[in-house]
Amino acid sequence: MPRIRARSRLVTRLLATLGLLLLAACAGIPVQEMSDARQAIQAAEEAGAAEHAPAALRNAKRLLTSAERKLQRQAYSSARADAREARQHAAEALRSSRHSDP
Repeated sequence: MPRIRARSRLVTRLLATLGLLLLAACAGIPVQEMSDARQAIQAAEEAGAAEHAPAALRNAKRLLTSAERKLQRQAYSSARADAREARQHAAEALRSSRHSDP
């Protein structure tokens, strides 16, 4: 009986450790999201978003700056959210720029 309890505790500890490792992996540095946001902003700028969709481009840049600050503070989850939102605003600016071209 003591062996079963010891084994059960070991399994419980292993599962708890695995769960924590998975959570840590999800909360890692949002490298891809930051890169996606930067590329989307660059594409919007190249398409003329500063002229055709200045508000959306401004919001994208503001959110990217916020994400970079949060990244420095290691607030990865919040930085990831801001980077994703920055990419969305940049994509909106890009769409607006493309529809504005004759």
